[in-house]
Amino acid sequence: MTDRTMTDRARHIALLGAPIDMGASQRGTLMGPAALRTAGLATLLESLDFEVVDYGDLSIAEVRDLTDRPPEQANHYREIQRWTRVLSRKGYEIATSGALPIFLGGDHTLSMGSVNAMARHWQERGRELFVLWLDAHADYNTPETTITANMHGMSAAFLCGEPGLDGLLGDDPRASIGPDKLDLFGARSIDKLEKELMRTRRIRIVDMRQIDEFGVAVLIRRVIERVKASNGVLHVSFDVDFLDPSVAPGVGTTVPGGATYREAHLIMELLHDSGVVGSVDIVELNPFLDERGRTARTAVELIGSLFGQQITDRPTPSNAIAPGE
Repeated sequence: MTDRTMTDRARHIALLGAPIDMGASQRGTLMGPAALRTAGLATLLESLDFEVVDYGDLSIAEVRDLTDRPPEQANHYREIQRWTRVLSRKGYEIATSGALPIFLGGDHTLSMGSVNAMARHWQERGRELFVLWLDAHADYNTPETTITANMHGMSAAFLCGEPGLDGLLGDDPRASIGPDKLDLFGARSIDKLEKELMRTRRIRIVDMRQIDEFGVAVLIRRVIERVKASNGVLHVSFDVDFLDPSVAPGVGTTVPGGATYREAHLIMELLHDSGVVGSVDIVELNPFLDERGRTARTAVELIGSLFGQQITDRPTPSNAIAPGE
């Protein structure tokens, strides 16, 4: 099937759940997809005039194990290997159907499969995939640099082609992005060896000091401009611990000093206005740690802003009036 235009693609949204929680030290994110659905994600998107298809939750029950040797410092490698393969295959299938995928997590190992799927899809169509990593953590560890061996802290490194998890996809295609296509945004907890690796790779990082100094609008527009300059497509990987714990308590890896509710909404509104977003992850929501669904509702509200919910009518790529009209 030929691709629709980005504008048409954005009117068709596919939801795909991945109840993964073995990639983190704190269990419970497997309930994340259900919490996002209960908080009204599909209903909100439909109220914004999107056609929404929910593919339900994936399962790895029938997926066979591979025979490669697991890395020594990669907890639950076999299970995450199965999840990565399943997510990559299904995500690629959804992308080629012409829909815009929203992947519902689950911990951040989800992105090893989702980003691989989207990178493969867009590379085959001659366009570059950029990734915006909204997260308190860089997730740029490898089995050699990790302190915890928790694989949700290796996701960004894997998608940029770092060695150490080379057998994760087995014989399935691995479509990495260049380190220059990754933007880490909101980081405030980075391990020592992880930081050294990122410095070597010249990974772009916007930490909270920069956000305080320059504001999110200036910094997020720089990301958008780079994507547009390359005629690229942006994948937004939204870890709810990007938000301050006072806004989003339902995560297992809270770090004080995160983005405020208003900063997060502004980021999402600017991303919507840009017209470059082609896929989304929502990860690390742990309903077991939440307060009466508050974090899930906040995440859904932010996705609403990402897809055009607003208080007053403002020009956007879909309703802007060209000069002279």
